[in-house]
Amino acid sequence: MNHKPYSGRLLAGLAAIVFAAVACGSTSAPAATSKGNITIAGFAFSEGSVLAELYGQALQHDGYKVTFKLNLGSREVVAPAIQSGQVDVYIGYAATDLEYYNKGAGEATGDPDATTSKLNSHLQSLGLVALKPSAAVDQNAFAVTKATQQKYSLAKLSDLQPVAGQLVLGAGPECPTRPYCLPGLMSSYGLHFKSFKALDTDGSLTRAAFKNGSIDVGLVFSSDGDLNSLGLVVLQDDKHLEAADNVVPILRSAVANDEAKKVLNGISAKLTTSDLVTLNSQVQIQHQDPDAVAKAWLEQHNYGS
Repeated sequence: MNHKPYSGRLLAGLAAIVFAAVACGSTSAPAATSKGNITIAGFAFSEGSVLAELYGQALQHDGYKVTFKLNLGSREVVAPAIQSGQVDVYIGYAATDLEYYNKGAGEATGDPDATTSKLNSHLQSLGLVALKPSAAVDQNAFAVTKATQQKYSLAKLSDLQPVAGQLVLGAGPECPTRPYCLPGLMSSYGLHFKSFKALDTDGSLTRAAFKNGSIDVGLVFSSDGDLNSLGLVVLQDDKHLEAADNVVPILRSAVANDEAKKVLNGISAKLTTSDLVTLNSQVQIQHQDPDAVAKAWLEQHNYGS
């Protein structure tokens, strides 16, 4: 499975591999009267391409000449590229970007607006700005099967409290010591599970355990493209245990004029986590092209306007 680099989701660990930058993607034909040139970067995983296409095509539709640099690399590649002016925009994640730019100071919280505000306090001196966070989020999440959801009438993590003693939790082996996993579930939600099964972090072992019934609750990432096809339901983190990795555009201040911000904020305002799951599924499971699924979403949502 592909996940965003330098994960703010602490269970995923720090990405050690820095991908080599790849060549530019498509460049739009210039509009009759172009509003300007903008280069948008995408992280080197499929969701990164989907998001770059969504926001980039919206700028194209508004009259900007957009150059796409998809699969550019990890945040360790993309962040220096925007700081040096090689790219103008990338679509990041509030908590992960905050913890990258603050060098892991632990300032991210479950509040997307506060986390984005804190992120901006670190970006300002770099000539960068983060816009309004979207409701769409790619972060640690806990899921159950539809059968388990219906059996216990589950919608949010708080709903597990009366029944957790009957259920088995599965996650990566680090879960029992990480504040955003078992200790957090105990302290924030009062959850005491029947047992814990050490598997992997949102990987094939977790999926197999759901399928064979050896776990009832498992750690996933909230925008995984295969959640629907696997019959898994993410429980709402109603007490905001997880850091807010909401999708958020990050721009060079030099291109962050009112027009560009309006276009990008318009996409963020309409994009949901459910949309992101569907778009990721179309690319990862159905093998459609990111530019095509992005265009279809944009047309359906009137390009965010």
